[in-house]
Amino acid sequence: MTNFTLTDLEAIIAERANSEDELSYTRKLISKGISKCAQKLGEEAVETAIAAVERDREEVASEAADLLYHLLVVLRVSDVPLDEVMTKLAARTGQTGLEEKASRKDG
Repeated sequence: MTNFTLTDLEAIIAERANSEDELSYTRKLISKGISKCAQKLGEEAVETAIAAVERDREEVASEAADLLYHLLVVLRVSDVPLDEVMTKLAARTGQTGLEEKASRKDG
């Protein structure tokens, strides 16, 4: 078990997003804008789902790591801190998933 957290990854992404490092993938990706970042997030989501359907445990773990990274990049570009997402998740734990979904405006 590792002590590495999504908060740690969020901090690394923030640091690299603001760096002058021409070799930083994070910096280059973010410089391409939200559309490219969102595209990469979608690609990783699909790749994670395919790995799950194929029951490839190792690939699911690898693709899920990519997915979490790209999600945090999209959050960064969207100016949404991880803590805000975690607050939303915490608020949802007091009710069932069906109750929570029914309470949303878009139903």
